[in-house]
Amino acid sequence: MTRIKTMAMAGVSSFGKYTHAIVRQVPSSFGGAAGEGDSPSESVDLAKAHRQYGVYVGILRQKLGLQVIELPADEDLPCSALVGDVAVIQGDTGLLTRPWAPARRNEISSIKKVLEELKLRVVEVTDEGATLDGSDVLFTGREFFVGISKWTNHRGAEMVADTFRDFAVSTVPVSGDSHLRSFCSMAGPDTVIIGSSDVAKKAMKTMEQLTDHHYDTLTVPDDPAANCVYVRLGLKGSVLLHRGAEEYPGSLLPFQKLPDYTLIPAACTEVAKFGGTLGSCSLLVNKKLDL
Repeated sequence: MTRIKTMAMAGVSSFGKYTHAIVRQVPSSFGGAAGEGDSPSESVDLAKAHRQYGVYVGILRQKLGLQVIELPADEDLPCSALVGDVAVIQGDTGLLTRPWAPARRNEISSIKKVLEELKLRVVEVTDEGATLDGSDVLFTGREFFVGISKWTNHRGAEMVADTFRDFAVSTVPVSGDSHLRSFCSMAGPDTVIIGSSDVAKKAMKTMEQLTDHHYDTLTVPDDPAANCVYVRLGLKGSVLLHRGAEEYPGSLLPFQKLPDYTLIPAACTEVAKFGGTLGSCSLLVNKKLDL
């Protein structure tokens, strides 16, 4: 119990601190992809997708000061820009997932190579009955919540628990086509950003019932706006990368209530047509210097 508490405290103290970001360029095939099994509700503007990707990477590199590892586009892997789905990274461990869509499992090998080059402990899902998308995994700094959804099943959640044994892992039912992090994310180790849909409200209620911790909640009217990227910049304070006012004007005001946060807007309208979020467009790593 002491070790679990110690590791959990370490998770809180390092929460939001990152040194590297792994991203992957958007392939031209993305526009005509079948996505993760569903066609987009509207056509993808590839030029716009590339512009938004460029801005996103620029923010990671220039405003957040991260060392960006940029993988080239792969036309055979239409949805591979959504790197956040194929790994769950915490501390020195990277869990390679097993996406629900079989075609997306071919995305894993290149991410595995990067994680190995970063000298992380790499774990792979070997259970062929398991499905796990990284967008269904929410780490709070203290514990994991795993959405049981169209994309992730209980066997997949068990792999998270087996891999990150020093943290509690709880499962949260998610109905429809959403991932858990389609409508929630963290704004620091004590605050959950949550959308306003019935699915989001039910998930939040479940998480509150399962946790031993108290989390403040920041409710936004638009579910997609609830997926943000929280980063701590040392003495410079906290940064929240969020969807902009031109996309979700009603969700900007709640973010402005966060004390002493630097708010950075970023758009991801095109990858969102295939279920992508700001959080799924990168894998963030806290790689301590090798001494």
